[in-house]
Amino acid sequence: MLTLFHTDGCHLCEQAWALVVQAGLAATTRQCDIMEDEQWLAAYRVRIPVLRDEAGRELGWPFTLSELQGWLAHD
Repeated sequence: MLTLFHTDGCHLCEQAWALVVQAGLAATTRQCDIMEDEQWLAAYRVRIPVLRDEAGRELGWPFTLSELQGWLAHD
């Protein structure tokens, strides 16, 4: 399971989600709006979008589809 930290109205977040969908990962990725949790907001306010895997590894924006796939391959 992956987590995409985002917020509404963030065009970069929309681009990141499009890459998640393109990679075929939408079904196994949950979207978490940082405005819903103070800890998420503190951690990701100026960093979103950020993908995090179950091991806690993070992939920060900007990233390409190939960079996303490479990041996933090194888990």
